[in-house]
Amino acid sequence: MTFKSTFRDRLHEWLLRVNRLYHKQFYTIDSNPDGIDIFEEDWDSLVLLDACRYDALADQDELPGDLESRVSKGSQTYEFLRANFTDRDLRDTVYVTATPQYHRFEDELNATFHDVINIWSDDSNVWYNKGRQVVRPETTTEHALQAAEQYPNKRLLVHYIQPHTPFLDRPTEELRTDSNIYRQFISGELSVDASTLREAYRRNVDITLPHVADLVEGLDGRTVVSADHGELLGERLFPVPVSCWGHPHGTYVDELVRVPWLVHEQGERRDVTTGSSKTSDEEVETDVVKERLESLGYTD
Repeated sequence: MTFKSTFRDRLHEWLLRVNRLYHKQFYTIDSNPDGIDIFEEDWDSLVLLDACRYDALADQDELPGDLESRVSKGSQTYEFLRANFTDRDLRDTVYVTATPQYHRFEDELNATFHDVINIWSDDSNVWYNKGRQVVRPETTTEHALQAAEQYPNKRLLVHYIQPHTPFLDRPTEELRTDSNIYRQFISGELSVDASTLREAYRRNVDITLPHVADLVEGLDGRTVVSADHGELLGERLFPVPVSCWGHPHGTYVDELVRVPWLVHEQGERRDVTTGSSKTSDEEVETDVVKERLESLGYTD
């Protein structure tokens, strides 16, 4: 990294912090006060698309159902999990997840699910391609349908990793990097234009939605498709008008916290009951967690 790119990166981070001070009211709040509590909403199955903007679903016609919007408690996954999961008794819910973020903060979150299915932890579920390690959407759909059959009397929470990076289809050689693409773009290290990045994001949405549609159509009851947070694609923040990409935490602008809430109902509602919590003895190597997180652009 050159001195010039390092300066750009640090200046950008400083401006983000100024905006964060504003949105988090000088750190007097832990999460977005206008956001919903997802577990207080009415659903049998809740499907979360990671980093999915509201307009990304408003512009599509793949999914059955009626599209509304909601406001998220977080502008990134950890903040969303902390605000919704912390100290919750969720023994009526099975969590099927393609992201390692819950596992990463499991002790801190202290939530009690009936079962947690960490798809990402099994090498056989992970797509390896040019340094990328990610669970593809069709794999998440497969495991979610299996969980729905195995646990007919539990609420089902399904967390896809897409359309979050890495991009499944990278149209140019410059996008075939293993590092944080948005950070490289901001620092000037990545020689692509903004429209190419936006198109790669939209392509991730397009690749994912048919598999989400397969899941929605395979579930009875009230199924909701939403997101943990949205994504910035070069929009300017406020109050400091700096252009931003990705999903910085503590930044409650519309593109990050206004999320889709698509409702589809078919068949009979689930007769949800609270059960015991399955004790998992699954141990995941620290290096595996680190590698999965790095593939998602988390280097800290």
